[in-house]
Amino acid sequence: MLTASGLARSYGPRTLFKDVTLQLSAGRRIALVGGNGTGKTSLIEILVGDAEPDEGSVTRPRDMVIGYLPQDLVDTATGSVLEEVLAGGGQLSNLSHRLRELEELMGDADADQDEVLAEYGEVQGRFESMGGYALEADARKVLAGLGFKDDAIDRPVRELSGGWRMRVALGRLLLAKPDVLILDEPTNHLDVDSVAWLEMQLATWPGALLFVSHDRDFIDSVADRVVELAEGTALEYVGGFAEFVVAREERLQRIEAAAARQSREVAKVEKFVDRFRYKATKARQVQSRIKTLEKLERIKVPNRKEIVARFAFPEPPRSSRTVAEFHDATVGYDGVPVVSNVSLAVERGQTVALVGPNGGGKTTLLRLILGDLETTSGSAELGNNVTIATFHQHQADELDLDKTVIEAFSGGIDPGRRNLRTVLGSFGFPGDAADRHIRDLSGGERTRLALARTMIEPVNLLVLDEPTNHLDLPSCDVLEDALTAYPGTVLLVTHDRHLIRNVADALIEVRDGKATWHDGVPDDVLTPPDASKINSGRGLRTTARPDRPPEPRAEKRRDGARSRQASADLRKRVARLERDLERAEALVRTLHDQLADPEIYDRPEEVHRLAAEHDTAKARAASLMDEWTEAAADLEA
Repeated sequence: MLTASGLARSYGPRTLFKDVTLQLSAGRRIALVGGNGTGKTSLIEILVGDAEPDEGSVTRPRDMVIGYLPQDLVDTATGSVLEEVLAGGGQLSNLSHRLRELEELMGDADADQDEVLAEYGEVQGRFESMGGYALEADARKVLAGLGFKDDAIDRPVRELSGGWRMRVALGRLLLAKPDVLILDEPTNHLDVDSVAWLEMQLATWPGALLFVSHDRDFIDSVADRVVELAEGTALEYVGGFAEFVVAREERLQRIEAAAARQSREVAKVEKFVDRFRYKATKARQVQSRIKTLEKLERIKVPNRKEIVARFAFPEPPRSSRTVAEFHDATVGYDGVPVVSNVSLAVERGQTVALVGPNGGGKTTLLRLILGDLETTSGSAELGNNVTIATFHQHQADELDLDKTVIEAFSGGIDPGRRNLRTVLGSFGFPGDAADRHIRDLSGGERTRLALARTMIEPVNLLVLDEPTNHLDLPSCDVLEDALTAYPGTVLLVTHDRHLIRNVADALIEVRDGKATWHDGVPDDVLTPPDASKINSGRGLRTTARPDRPPEPRAEKRRDGARSRQASADLRKRVARLERDLERAEALVRTLHDQLADPEIYDRPEEVHRLAAEHDTAKARAASLMDEWTEAAADLEA
């Protein structure tokens, strides 16, 4: 078990967190959440031993193996993809290497063959008993789950992009099966298929797991606890993300109620002091109350302030009804087709998400729409009067570090009647935050600024490629609200299924060289039913064009908002009824145990009282069970 006690970390005068206590034991899967800049990465670096806390200590057993995947990978790989992942096999990898050395020695006439054969038999026996001959097969399964094709696993790692190198590092950790696995945003460079596969692996992880993620679905599928870095410390909640939201809200309500009661009591005391301060007969009581107020530890109400977006985008120029259209289009590189025979259309006002495995052709389709590529056959056309703004994964890295937020945001924009500082406030940079320098922003804050700069352009087609990478949960909410309010058309590539469900009108599934249109957001497309079969040829092989116009955007958004609110209210009601039912059943058991005590029957009046309470408690428990059953059925529906 890895145990952290009383950890504290500061940067200059700013305290990131203090008095943080955490336990990582086998089978415990913890999601670490918190806003950008709250110290999540700093806490992880302390836990793995890469940094020292200002206060507190971390206890790690001597033989404990810790596996860590940082957001920014240090490039040390020299071998092929398969070799790098196999190196995670630890002792098995060492035994395999020794077997190859001994096999070479068998052909060396100068070697003592009897000694070589004896060692070979011993090493081979250990290797076989530890399951070594399945090691390469396991490594290939891991790589397939992470999106690697068979012809890619022998490529040198140095030839891969940063995102694919990150997958290699993740695969190595999964094969190594460390005692403690710590992952910082592991889904950032994965597609929806690989995210679903990774969920399956981590949901049954036998060791301790701590991970940072902004993906609500991923947290719900994997975590059994959520630790929130907030208010300068760590607060732990049992359950997944949905339970965390409900429990946090209830905790805040309890604190606010207690603070309100304390404020009323303090007001009464202060009123007494003011009234009798100069009355000699009340001097002792006044002084006593003053001392009480001085010693009183005021209840601090947590800051509920989150990024609350109120967007008012400029009305973009009106485009034709068909924004982009493909007619039997085929596109590729160097004569090799990537996506073939695509026939579909994107209508004005739609938000369309492109999903499918990385390398399947999502970015190729976007480049075709943007005019960066041409079809090898068929056609791909933009509609009339279509204007485009784009956001790509590394756009935040292109910001000028010496500029302030407002300077970077306003450059080249005609504000018209808009107050650009008000717009920045909507994206989470209110007041003085707009005057901070880019170099002082966290990675998530830079991404949010780059998004704001892209979305404020008065265009009618937004093309967003993985906009949620490095965003915290409140920032993802800002993006969701912005896309909901955006009056134009959106093409979106993201692995965040929560975002897709809440903003998309349709999906384009790009898989196996084909592009398939889906009205709505079918869950079997968004989350493959059998994630173990991804990259094995599964996928629809027909293309379709929507044969009806989309629902009016505003009406659909309102319906979606009402549906999400009703679902959230039902979840809260189900959770509350579960707690009430547990308490009611516990009371029934307690009263039953008391009635089972023979000595109680020497006091008839006590028996009568307990029997009445028992009947009442049973009736309440039955009533709560009926309410819970009805509410759970409504939520499921």
